[in-house]
Amino acid sequence: MEFLQEEDGKVVDGSLLGDANGVEPGTGRQKESGKWQRPRFTRKALMRCCLVKWIIASTGPKEQDSSDSDLELSTVRHQPEGLEQLQAQTKFTKKELQSLYRGFKNECPSGLVDEETFKTIYSQFFPQGDATTYAHFLFNAFDLDRNGSIRFEDFVIGLSVLLRGSVTEKLNWAFNLYDINKDGYITKEEMLLIMKSIYDMMGRYTYPSVRDEAPSEHVEKFFQKMDRNRDGVVTIEEFIETCQKDENIMNSMQLFENVI
Repeated sequence: MEFLQEEDGKVVDGSLLGDANGVEPGTGRQKESGKWQRPRFTRKALMRCCLVKWIIASTGPKEQDSSDSDLELSTVRHQPEGLEQLQAQTKFTKKELQSLYRGFKNECPSGLVDEETFKTIYSQFFPQGDATTYAHFLFNAFDLDRNGSIRFEDFVIGLSVLLRGSVTEKLNWAFNLYDINKDGYITKEEMLLIMKSIYDMMGRYTYPSVRDEAPSEHVEKFFQKMDRNRDGVVTIEEFIETCQKDENIMNSMQLFENVI
C-alpha cells in the first residue's frame, strides 16, 4: 500500500487505519477521478518504503569498486558479513544488496545505525506529525541484540522480511514490534502505545481525520479478538492465528508496509 505524496515528498493522504468493526477499511486507497481504488502491490510500490528510500537516495552515481562489491570497507568500525551469506539470508539479489549497502555506507560510515539516525529518517518522511516515538519502537524491533545500534546485516534482514517475507514471517516481525518489553507477550498497553505512535506520526494528514479516542477504540476491539483465552495478554500463537483468520485485522496489519 502507498501514501499519496506531493512533489516535495510530504504525505498528503494517510488513509491507512483500518476499521476493526468489520467495515471495509480505507487502508492505502488512492483517489483517482473521484473514486477510491485498491492499490496494486508493485515493485515500485515496495521501493517507496521509507527505509529503502533513505538509503537509495544517498547512493550517488560514483563508481563502485571491488571492495563495495564484496561488502567490505576497511575504514568502518563494523564490517558486514559477506555478500553471499547475506544473499542466502535474505530475498534480495546481489545487485540490490550492493545498492542498499552503498546507501547505508554513505549515510552511516561507522557501519552502524543509532536511534537518533532513525528518528531523523522518520521526521523527514513524516514532517506533518511527530515520528519520534514510532521511530523508537521501530529501532528496538531492528536492534535484536539490544545494544543501541543496528548493523547492516540486521537492517537488511529485517527489510527482507518486511518487503518480501511470507505472511507468517511478517506477522512474527509485527509481533516483535508490538512486544515492546520483549517478554514474549503483547499487552493492551503495549498495543496502544504502538497505535498511538502511528497516529501521532501521521499527524493531520491521516484520512479520515481521527478522533483522540480512536486509537484506544481501535486497540480495544482488536485486543478482544486476539486475546482468545482472556488472560490479559496476547501470545505469538494467538496473534498469528487471529490475524490470519480475520481479514479486517490482516488489512490493518498491512499498515506496517506503509510506515517502514
